[in-house]
Amino acid sequence: MSSGDASRQRLLRAAIELFTTRGYHLTTTPLIARRARLAEGTIYRHFTGKQDLLNELYRGAVRWAIGQAEAVAGDAAPRAQLGAVARALVACAARDPAVVRMALLIRHGDLLDDRSRATQREWRQALERVVARGKADGSVRVGGAELWAGVWLSVTRHALDRVSAGEWAEGHPAVEHVVEAAWRAIAAAAPRAEPPHVD
Repeated sequence: MSSGDASRQRLLRAAIELFTTRGYHLTTTPLIARRARLAEGTIYRHFTGKQDLLNELYRGAVRWAIGQAEAVAGDAAPRAQLGAVARALVACAARDPAVVRMALLIRHGDLLDDRSRATQREWRQALERVVARGKADGSVRVGGAELWAGVWLSVTRHALDRVSAGEWAEGHPAVEHVVEAAWRAIAAAAPRAEPPHVD
């Protein structure tokens, strides 16, 4: 790795830690540079500014999440696929909480550029494809795949928030409860048994 690449990586690591703990607006470029142990001008050799740095980090974190969804694509049932994605996200929240916070827990609003919003759409579409398969096989309830992917992710975020905050370990029993609850929130209701016919 060249010294320029190493400096870039140090800046990215410092910035993601600061953005996801202090927040974007309380994180200054001098603070990022100090955390990375580099001169502030080094930031501008790699990025146009703080917002560009945030967008680079966001796209990288979301692409990682997309990779988790794509890694489980295949013949497995949608329930198993979504469970595998949730567990991979939880594992990352335990190992590198800043990545999960950047991609899935912090709302960046108007700070995201067009490329970042496109990456965000790719993530939603990756989840929606899994949910659409569940709708096709009858395992996911009636309604738009976009709606149920959003519901699944909202429930899953509860575990990601707790694990990334260090309140739960990756193997905490509540993690599996959340994974199960996320599925139950979108699962089609089991058909009711017909009462026996009495003449």
